[in-house]
Amino acid sequence: MTCLRIHAFVILLLLTPLAALSARAEDDAVPQTTITVKDIAGRDVQIKVPVRRMLLGEGRQLYLVASLDREDPLQRIVAWRNDLIEADPATYKQYLDKFPELAKLPTFKGNEGSLIDIESAIVKKPDVVLLNLEAKQANEDAQYIEKLASLDIPVLYIDFRHYPLQNTDPTIRLLGKIMGREERAEDVIAFRKQAMARVEDVLAKTKPERPKVFIERIGGYTEDCCLSFGAENFGKYVDLAGGHNIGSDFLPSTFGQLSPEQVVVSNPDHVIVTSADWQAYVPGGRWIPVGPNADLDASRKKLEWYTMRDAYAGTTAQTKRNFHAIWHQFYNSPYEFIAVQWIAKWLHPDLFTDLDPDKTFAEYHKRFLPIAYQPGYAVSLDAQAQ
Repeated sequence: MTCLRIHAFVILLLLTPLAALSARAEDDAVPQTTITVKDIAGRDVQIKVPVRRMLLGEGRQLYLVASLDREDPLQRIVAWRNDLIEADPATYKQYLDKFPELAKLPTFKGNEGSLIDIESAIVKKPDVVLLNLEAKQANEDAQYIEKLASLDIPVLYIDFRHYPLQNTDPTIRLLGKIMGREERAEDVIAFRKQAMARVEDVLAKTKPERPKVFIERIGGYTEDCCLSFGAENFGKYVDLAGGHNIGSDFLPSTFGQLSPEQVVVSNPDHVIVTSADWQAYVPGGRWIPVGPNADLDASRKKLEWYTMRDAYAGTTAQTKRNFHAIWHQFYNSPYEFIAVQWIAKWLHPDLFTDLDPDKTFAEYHKRFLPIAYQPGYAVSLDAQAQ
């Protein structure tokens, strides 16, 4: 029996990438010390670092964890919410193909603002629970933070969604610090800054007119019209890309809804639909399956339906067929610089002929992620706009 165990262990070693083994051994060799960090909510939290056991309050937090822990992004994760599996199945498949053990990772259900699965948190005894900022109210009302603290399980709030341009870099630095990946975190931030500068520098020199843009949020997830963004998130991306976000004129917060009449009167020059493969939520819905390895011809056909919405009747966007679709998860990831590049190309094609968002994102994958880049994150009715 002992020989069999040794043989199995040797096989396991041979099947495990040497870089992953090296990284894991290096992390395990570093003794943990207790430090105080400030999370995105401004809370001072004591935590043992480098963290070895993390519970992800949202599965899409993997986008950043994998950027910081490329060789073995699952080594610290003890449980996660199932939203990545359902909201971004193509990316989930990429990670599952690369790391088959992901299928065995314990999951729990919920939504952006819901309570953490406290039973999972207690059983798994993580070094830290990561929660998105919008979950703060519900979890504090239920006194879950205090309950976890009494068990020596700290909670950190992070944010890519509500104020991404303000909070994403601090979130990257925070995770870099607690994971012992501070240098890599700065490399990610530097890459993001350089990618944004490719747009900002051109606009600062040329100062073009700003076309009016309406962002239709979560197109196909619901039949309601017209969900959109205020001055933050995709609304801010439009501003950074040299456009004027119509939602900013009406919505006082990050998320909201306009009436079709308000959209028609505002007369957008461009309509951008944020969408994704949401078969898990709305089987056969009008969502546009942009994302990794998407069929852009099929996505373009589904985008065509949006030109017939009453909200866009007679608008410049409808007349000129300036309709675009973009991966919704850019609203909740450290990748928003890619969305800014795509929008800039759509709004100011003559200024950004040499800008290639696919190339930028492919380089990010090559440098920071364990999965290969697969294009398909954006589409326009006009194939030349790609």
